Amino acid sequence: MKTSILSRIIFSFLIISISTVLNAAPVLNKLWETKADFKLPESVVYDKSNDVLYVSNMQDDPFKKDKNGFISKVDLDGNIKNLKWIEGLNAPKGLAISKGKLYVGDVDQLIEIDISKGKIINKFDAVGAALLNDVAVDTKGNVYVSDTFTDTIYRLNTFGQLTKWLYSPKLQAPNGLHYEKGQLIVGSWGHPTDGWAAAEVGHLKTISLKTKKIKSLGNGKAVGNLDGVESDGKDAYYVADWVGGKLLHIQRNGRFKEVLKLSQGVADHEIIHEKNMIIIPMMLEGKLITYKIN
Repeated sequence: MKTSILSRIIFSFLIISISTVLNAAPVLNKLWETKADFKLPESVVYDKSNDVLYVSNMQDDPFKKDKNGFISKVDLDGNIKNLKWIEGLNAPKGLAISKGKLYVGDVDQLIEIDISKGKIINKFDAVGAALLNDVAVDTKGNVYVSDTFTDTIYRLNTFGQLTKWLYSPKLQAPNGLHYEKGQLIVGSWGHPTDGWAAAEVGHLKTISLKTKKIKSLGNGKAVGNLDGVESDGKDAYYVADWVGGKLLHIQRNGRFKEVLKLSQGVADHEIIHEKNMIIIPMMLEGKLITYKIN
């Protein structure tokens, strides 16, 4: 009898210990930060083929078509190799790479850049868009871009046609996009009621690419004004809370922990899993900050 009770106690202790390890917040240690030479940096993406980072710079008003936005090129030590690698954009935001092309959400257009040539090769009009934001690519090569202010996600198919793919108020002002396993993970900002202020902040949602069904990730509890979303590679996500100035670690059950407290303007980050690096654009400070994930 005593042996049975002791076994149950040990088993319970092991379960609690394993659960604690699995739900422990990651530890991040700062590696470097760039000079504050960027102009409202909104997004960063890693180009593995060229071992370089691209950074979108809005420069001014995120809605304004003023042609003064640009894309920067930065190495993995934080050196700005070319501040204005691509110029002539308006207010470029989300970035994604597919088949040697860099895709950029730019107000009401999805921009396609040939990386090897370093030039814009296509501008796809998103009819009815107000503020194209983050970009993601699925395994078939379809490109998705969120329109935060119209609760819409557009899709550029493999035939080069950009159309409204999904509209729903349930998207709650979609900002960050991340593709995995046949679905989009969406970071919702929360419907703006006064400028960018939201009466209720957003949380993570999932969208099935097959059925377009929208679900809350976890219990749907309000989390923050969410921006970038990236997988941690372990079935959870690093998510930026722009207004709160936080980097959050969110589990599939919706539970979350704050892993970094920075300042307002934490934008659309990037993770390089093979290097255990996370690169964060600090929009209002005009710089990137990079951490080692331990």
